[in-house]
Amino acid sequence: MITFLICLALLVGAYFLYGAYLDRVCQIDAKAPVPSATLYDGVDYLPMPRWRTFLIQLLNIAGVGPIFGAIMGACFGPVAFLWITLGGIFVGAMHDYVSGVILLRNDGLSLPEIVGRYLGGGMLQLMRVIAMVLLILVGVVFMRSPASIMGEMVPAVSYWWWVAIILVYYFIATMLPIDKLIGKVYPLFGAALIFMALGLLGVMLFGEYSIPELVPATLRNFQPNAEAMPIIPTLFITIACGAVSGFHATQSPLMARCMNNERESRVVFYGAMISESIIALIWAAIGMAFFHGPESLAAALAEHGNNAAWAVNTIAHTTLGQVGAILALLGVVAAPITSGDTAFRSARLIVADILHIEQRTIYKRLMISLPLFAIGTVLLFVDFDIIWRYFAWTNQAMSVVTLWVIVVYLRERDRNIWVALPPAIFMTYICTAFVFISDQFVGMANRPLAYALATVVTLLISVAMWQKVRSRVKLAK
Repeated sequence: MITFLICLALLVGAYFLYGAYLDRVCQIDAKAPVPSATLYDGVDYLPMPRWRTFLIQLLNIAGVGPIFGAIMGACFGPVAFLWITLGGIFVGAMHDYVSGVILLRNDGLSLPEIVGRYLGGGMLQLMRVIAMVLLILVGVVFMRSPASIMGEMVPAVSYWWWVAIILVYYFIATMLPIDKLIGKVYPLFGAALIFMALGLLGVMLFGEYSIPELVPATLRNFQPNAEAMPIIPTLFITIACGAVSGFHATQSPLMARCMNNERESRVVFYGAMISESIIALIWAAIGMAFFHGPESLAAALAEHGNNAAWAVNTIAHTTLGQVGAILALLGVVAAPITSGDTAFRSARLIVADILHIEQRTIYKRLMISLPLFAIGTVLLFVDFDIIWRYFAWTNQAMSVVTLWVIVVYLRERDRNIWVALPPAIFMTYICTAFVFISDQFVGMANRPLAYALATVVTLLISVAMWQKVRSRVKLAK
């Protein structure tokens, strides 16, 4: 319990301390013009209250990530607490905050366009492809998983009918102005996500649960097959949304177009990510406590096909009763749906930014959306395991590119690059190491050689990116 409480206190304190420091690093100006005023269109660019943009941002970036990812990551043991806390504070929340500020100051443009501005035309084209692939994969993944769950809960309605219902909802949410459906419904689901986490926090604090401590004896890999799933890099890919996720930067333009001034950035971007880390911390803790340790958690998941939704449902029903059942339903069904529809909405905006198509007119939104949903529909028939296998790595690879954009942005303005440079190098290494070690890519059996190659490739990428930073600074001067 002590480790958990320390981590919780660090996350809360970081919002007020490190978040305030990042305000100074980014030189936040409450009087600076923002896109919701300068580019108002009543569809994507329009002002909304700060509390609403915070809750929408939280739900957009979260989905089931801080729940399912944390449950699966807890199988590694208490070391998961360390990554969620330090990763959330210094990597994920910094990533979301500074990239959000950059997006806000660049007309709320989509992430690939911002990457192009700071890393050049080659990276622009690459990111356009990666971002579109990631967003469509997110939309498909978060269409299939809730449809599967609802099919089990309501057998009278088949899986494919649930897919069709969700698909229709996605289309409506993608087409409508952001304040008509998303702006009204999402805050309720965001609040439910928070209340569920707070309920579980109360259960752990006042119930008879024992949360494992992070001590030298527990600072190890508790996975049943630790050799196949080493902490470095697998843990850092498994727990993404609770620590750092490239998907977040694709969602931030939605709220960057709805903010009233720059001072809201800490609440909307840093605050939403810290909140997500707290939710992930709570779920990792209750996962280990409820099943009496990480090894028992891993065994229970294995017995149920590594289905994190089963664990979430069981924990919520047992600890929170009927209220928990309702909140669990929101968690495993509503949360992924709400991230899926904003993924398609973000994809629409990326295409619109690429082709310079205004989105005030409904038929122009329709012209972009129909092909996107056609692609998503085709992917519904692809093996789910194949889609999920590459989604996680692509997500973290996106965060690597965004972190390097932040390094360039801060260096150009002669601000403290050390808030971003170590995280950028670290995540570059994690993604590179995963390529060499994971069976879904190279899958090298010689682990020392794999780590050595990952180190060399990381150094080469870092040197190349640093050259890009220097050239950008010279160009700016």
